[in-house]
Amino acid sequence: MSAENEEKSAKKEDEEAENGGNEEEEGNNDDGDVATADAAGVDAPKKKKKKKKASSSANGLTKGTPSNKAEGRMLDEGSFTDYYVAHGQTDPPSIPVIDLFRGEDDDDAARASLPLFPEGEIQEHPLESNSHRISSAELRQNERLASDLYSKLRHASEVHRQVRHAAQSFIKPGIKLVDMCERLEETNRALVREKGLERGIGFPTGCSLNHVAAHYTPNVGDDTVLAYDDVMKVDFGTQIDGRIIDCAWTVSFNPKYDPLLEAVKEATNAGIKAAGIDVRLCDVGESVQEVMESYEVELDGKTYPVKCIRNLNGHSIGPYQIHAGKSVPIVKCDDVTKMEENEIFAIETFGTTGRGYIVEDLECSHYMKNFHAPHVPLRLPRSKKLLGHINKTFGTLAFCRRWLERDDGGSLTVNGAKGRQEKYMGALKNLCDVGIVQSYPPLCDVKGSYTAQYEHTLILRPTCKEILSRGDDY
Repeated sequence: MSAENEEKSAKKEDEEAENGGNEEEEGNNDDGDVATADAAGVDAPKKKKKKKKASSSANGLTKGTPSNKAEGRMLDEGSFTDYYVAHGQTDPPSIPVIDLFRGEDDDDAARASLPLFPEGEIQEHPLESNSHRISSAELRQNERLASDLYSKLRHASEVHRQVRHAAQSFIKPGIKLVDMCERLEETNRALVREKGLERGIGFPTGCSLNHVAAHYTPNVGDDTVLAYDDVMKVDFGTQIDGRIIDCAWTVSFNPKYDPLLEAVKEATNAGIKAAGIDVRLCDVGESVQEVMESYEVELDGKTYPVKCIRNLNGHSIGPYQIHAGKSVPIVKCDDVTKMEENEIFAIETFGTTGRGYIVEDLECSHYMKNFHAPHVPLRLPRSKKLLGHINKTFGTLAFCRRWLERDDGGSLTVNGAKGRQEKYMGALKNLCDVGIVQSYPPLCDVKGSYTAQYEHTLILRPTCKEILSRGDDY
């Protein structure tokens, strides 16, 4: 994302460097050293050039120059996995994003020098009836009243961007999926400064392989290893005060899968372009399908048409509610429901070389308390105990078995180191049977097929649509 504000601040700091601000700069200068490592052996006076490579902002954070070019397939040209060092972040990232940016309504004088959370990609709403929106003073005023909401969404989006860029640097063939997920999730917790339901992970990290399209994350004891010929969908979320950012991309290493990934990536972009206030959901689906099914992929001498997985959809998102009621189809249909002002949507598309239809299969790892869960008297003490744990730790956010078996039970700030759930499977099944908790098993196409996914979260602001989770990677 753009770092214009930081560059202006950096110039100002060069003038203030003699006023005692160098102590923090020197104590946090590792990122700057990366950009100037080739300076070894030059004359002493030339070392002053380091300030041009790594400058200090008003809060003492050292800003570096991104240098690690992203190597993942189908990531956008010019993407750097360490882009965040330009904002004062460490590499690997460890500083909570709230310490690097501020919201528009942040009135803390000590944070006044921080830049605002980065705005997402801005696109105008389609339809002639929306042409007045982009320049409407009245609608801009309405947006000012919603600045707190936008700040929370942009905060969560920037956390997601930094976490996934870091993940793109270590996701390689040979890594255990459980190790990958735990490393990604620990980074997520650190950058969002996890605090239970107030802020944290939006849902478990999905790392579905090949014919498995979604809802797979390793359970404890699953030692699956990522292979060179795998096609993996990485899908994770971040939330601030229940405002969830849902964003995903597909990882592959073998270039033969590139047409599949390109088809889904471009189909997602087509869906984003088609979305807008008063747009019918069926029109978004038609736009997605037209792009997706214009591609084909050759695998081992056989040509496969890329198909939309017709029973998977995008969805609206509400506070603490990942699926808020509206489904965004990815094929042509007859749903004339319209998108509305200020709604938040996850635009996600799935392509496959298989039959284009998924079913539930394999061992379940994902669970979520029903948003409108019924009040059911529970007879089993273990069920009561587990439900209490779910309520205080996850609320109506999704969780996985692996988190229940952590020492902190899914949240260190809520449970400390005494949150681990023991012998909970019977209680979990009971909660599912009575309708309080819903299980979400892996969603699979035919075995031997390959599936891909790309996803972004956007908000339909009164004047425009903002693709919140857009980054320089996809």
